[in-house]
Amino acid sequence: MDHNWDFASVLANKTLLLIGLQNTLILGSVCLVLGLFFGLFVGAARFSRKSWLYYPATAFVELFRNTPVLVQIMWFFFAFPIIAPFRIDAFTAATLGLTLNTVAFSSEIYRAGLQSIHKGQWEAGKALGMSYWQQMRRVVLPQAVRRMLPAFMNRAVELFKMTSLASVIAYGELMYQAKVVSTISFNPIEMYTSVALIFFLVLFPATILVRRFEARDTFER
Repeated sequence: MDHNWDFASVLANKTLLLIGLQNTLILGSVCLVLGLFFGLFVGAARFSRKSWLYYPATAFVELFRNTPVLVQIMWFFFAFPIIAPFRIDAFTAATLGLTLNTVAFSSEIYRAGLQSIHKGQWEAGKALGMSYWQQMRRVVLPQAVRRMLPAFMNRAVELFKMTSLASVIAYGELMYQAKVVSTISFNPIEMYTSVALIFFLVLFPATILVRRFEARDTFER
């Protein structure tokens, strides 16, 4: 079946798409910062030999790694208000779902990075009288983070793509705005093609950076 491509309606609604892109970037940035911050503590707990830290952290990671992000977002939007004494809006629900999922995955990156540091580094910090967290902050993390950067950047790319799942709860990110416009203008092919191109143009430079970091890290090793 022939189709006459017409992007006029896309250009006519570019303001809505730009607003959607802005909301996508805001949601992705907030979730990334929160996910990496709290992921450090969960990852450290997973690395710990103390059972009261290890087992709750492990349960958290397995729960959010092994359930779909879409289900998590919808649970926080539709189910959580039933058991909570307050309602949450679409942005908060999407932030909770995406952030907690990012915490789970980033904690495993932290854990793997910490395990890659030779135990002699830990022993050296301990010999200097440092506490566990002092060893972590002053000796181990500065070395481990460099090795983790490619994995974190890959995770960031995945996270920004997953923000499109927030469209199911009517958060006004890029995908939701495209869905609204395509319903009005009857141009799903042009609209969703444009959305795909926008995501590509935003994320492709990040994938180039990931490859450069990976190549440099491999060369230095």
